[in-house]
Amino acid sequence: MRPIVLAAALSIALPAAALAGPASNAVKFFYVPEVKFEGDAKYRDRFTEPVTKLFDLNDQAQKNKPDEVACLDFDPGLDAQDFDQKTIAKTLKLAETVNGDTAEVTATFSLFAEGDESKREMLWSLKKIDGKWKVADISSKTSNWTLSALECMPDKAPE
Repeated sequence: MRPIVLAAALSIALPAAALAGPASNAVKFFYVPEVKFEGDAKYRDRFTEPVTKLFDLNDQAQKNKPDEVACLDFDPGLDAQDFDQKTIAKTLKLAETVNGDTAEVTATFSLFAEGDESKREMLWSLKKIDGKWKVADISSKTSNWTLSALECMPDKAPE
């Protein structure tokens, strides 16, 4: 009975940030103080393969057909298009598991103040390269997809 009491006491005494660390900070960047679109070329140095390949194909699709929706028509870190920034900032919780030069960061948050359908659980896979945590993949536990598994064919019209 004592371990349960101790665990309960620790969970109350320690803030959620205690579960976060350097890998979590690499993920937190994309959520606060404002949500940033992961596919934006100015953030490419924060990623590594396999997702950089998808982002490059997405860039090519935008260049080939600027008037059409490219491969990424949603924000991968949110698993959505619409959101309320204040709600994300208030509900965001990050927890990381580090194993040498790899890490997984789970981000849980709500897109909006109301409704269970706005709750999200995202799993970010990271690799440490030259001392910096870089994002290798993003998965939605809520919607059951993985960013690196999405197809992007920049020369074909979307179906």
